[in-house]
Amino acid sequence: MVMARSSRAFSPTITEAFSETLLQPHSEAELSALVRDLHGSGRPWTPAGLGSRLHWGPPLQQAGPAVSTRRFNRIIDHAVDDLTITVEAGLPLADLQNALAEHHQWLPVDWPWGTATELGTSAGTVGGLVARGLSGSLRQRHLGVRDQLIGIGLMRSDGVAAKAGGRVVKNVAGYDLMRLLCGSWGSLALITEVTLRVQPIRKARRLLLVRGEPSGLEPLRQAVIRGGFTPDWINWETTPDRGCTLRLGVASISDAAVDAQLSQIEALADDLRLKTERQAWSHPLPAPIPQASDPAWLLRLSLPPARGIDLLNDETFQRLQGWSCQLAAGTGSGDAWQAQGPATPTYAIAALRRQVVGLGGEVTVLTQPSEPENKQALDAWLDAPSRPLIEAVKRQFDPRLQLARGRLPGVAAPFS
Repeated sequence: MVMARSSRAFSPTITEAFSETLLQPHSEAELSALVRDLHGSGRPWTPAGLGSRLHWGPPLQQAGPAVSTRRFNRIIDHAVDDLTITVEAGLPLADLQNALAEHHQWLPVDWPWGTATELGTSAGTVGGLVARGLSGSLRQRHLGVRDQLIGIGLMRSDGVAAKAGGRVVKNVAGYDLMRLLCGSWGSLALITEVTLRVQPIRKARRLLLVRGEPSGLEPLRQAVIRGGFTPDWINWETTPDRGCTLRLGVASISDAAVDAQLSQIEALADDLRLKTERQAWSHPLPAPIPQASDPAWLLRLSLPPARGIDLLNDETFQRLQGWSCQLAAGTGSGDAWQAQGPATPTYAIAALRRQVVGLGGEVTVLTQPSEPENKQALDAWLDAPSRPLIEAVKRQFDPRLQLARGRLPGVAAPFS
């Protein structure tokens, strides 16, 4: 299956606040020429997909134009029997899932935060998904996007194209460049192509919602995680109106197998005097998170799974007003956002970050209030212990420090 590129002539469009222009080359030759020109002039630029999440993370410093892969949106090769697919990085994630579904397959990665229920292009591109490297609920059973990645194509900051990995699962040798680029936030190179492992869709699926206080739900979480159960995902969910729940999804080869697992979990919940409710699960992927369109705060949380209960019971977390949270109960990764009410003061989020760090985790600030409400912005991420190594890798990939200036994961202050 091949998706044709637009035949319209190249023309930049303005993208507000985050870069000067959104440049959309139509071919690899045009892209290479553009990047070589930017490199020769020493002008900074920002790798981008659709540009829908360029405002996430640290503010860009002298961002320059955003170079978009929007026109690179083909499915290059789909080895249906081998369960691999190679696509251009600008392919919308929803289009990829729809194409795979025609062959009863799917890519087991969560919809990014901000995906609308009607999908379209709101989920962003495949390249953007890899560049951010954020995993979610499905990591419980299927691991994260970096674990589905078996090949990658990229454009270096000097306009030279390169590839790593391959199109066969076992055809990966030497330095794992793919994992280095996954989660690099565009700071090392522009991702142009990816090869991914996919899986058959298991048609038998059901959801189970369990209600209760966090301390009452924790024994059930432990029993599900440590027992012989195989949920695709299990989430802590908190909302201002419903309080705390555990929601899990079970998929298998038959309805009988799904029912057997759910019945056992329901029996455990009954012993703990917890209320349960079975729900339909129509699409292989969990539904996009119901959310505010423009939250005052959006945080990415990551902590040891066993410490999730400590966070939920912590006074710092409980004092947050108008907040919702979805945290993978088996992997400890998830999102928290302010869905309603006046913007939470920065000092309260700084206190929450200290608590999460004390639990062995970390907080990434994806979005935060702008001036004047937020007079002292928080760093999107803190310095990693390996900061000197991260900076050395950055200089190897981008000697002139042109790419995504001010945005280098693991380096809090602007890198220069």
